[in-house]
Amino acid sequence: MRKKPTITTAAKAAAAASALVFASSCAAQPGGGAGGGDSVRMAINGWVGYKASAAVLTYLLENELDVKVEQRQIDEQPSWQGMNDGDIDVIVENWGHEDLMKQYGPEGNDTVVDGGPNGNKGTLGWYVPKYLLEEYPDINTYQGVKKNAEIFKTAESGDKGEFLAGDPGFVTQDQGMINHFDMDLKIVYAGSEAAQITTMRKKYDNKEPFLAYFYEPQWLHNELDLEHVEFPEYEEGCADDEDDVSCGYPDYDLNKIFRKGFVEENSEAYQLLKNWKWTNDDQNQVAEMIAQQEMDREEAAQKWVEENKDVWESWIPESAKS
Repeated sequence: MRKKPTITTAAKAAAAASALVFASSCAAQPGGGAGGGDSVRMAINGWVGYKASAAVLTYLLENELDVKVEQRQIDEQPSWQGMNDGDIDVIVENWGHEDLMKQYGPEGNDTVVDGGPNGNKGTLGWYVPKYLLEEYPDINTYQGVKKNAEIFKTAESGDKGEFLAGDPGFVTQDQGMINHFDMDLKIVYAGSEAAQITTMRKKYDNKEPFLAYFYEPQWLHNELDLEHVEFPEYEEGCADDEDDVSCGYPDYDLNKIFRKGFVEENSEAYQLLKNWKWTNDDQNQVAEMIAQQEMDREEAAQKWVEENKDVWESWIPESAKS
């Protein structure tokens, strides 16, 4: 999650590996060819908010338009390669990736199209529990974190403060920020979003100090009172050197990315996805049902759809209402 100034060799290798996986997957499944008006191949990235959006869209496509949806679990950057190769039709939650748009969009391969905002406002950054401000009033600033780094020490971080991260596959700028501001911190990966949330909730319940990479929209903010750590505002170029990042993360108007051929088909499925726009609160409602209440994704999507017809009715193309 979710931004990188340049595409690394490792990323290119991951994309190539993903393409091989897709080749075997398509050979093994019916409907593995190009998506048409009666089918959509949807990338599923690895955080619950994305899965919540995908679940609702899948439910509506299948139940309102009778369109088959193939959900394809894949990381962010290989998702773009999948669209370039004709294996994926849509990414429903994109966090920036200007580098990938330049490579695959109109200035590059011309195989993907910016689908416009999905309505979610994305915030990435460092977070601490609000209760820490009682003893450390400036802990929600980078200066306060630097001055008090020792309070975050754990067995995993040794003699440095622990900076808790989630999935090591998320593309971040945290090490560059640690380097630039000369902070005595060590990044410790929980392994996944779910594992990170489990750790954060346990520490929060015990009123322990913790410092974590986190983001919004995210349902956990409904449960934990977290403070966003202030850094110098993002400006163009401040994160170009991934080893020396002098700013915080930018804010994002999250958007959709479409395969160009899928747009040109202009199917009712495409029109619904193009029309789709909802809020952080909408996404968090569904994500919390999935992650916290342990509801099946389809069940959570159905519940939200049944209770929010006034929100999604306008997404349905007029040609499908007759």
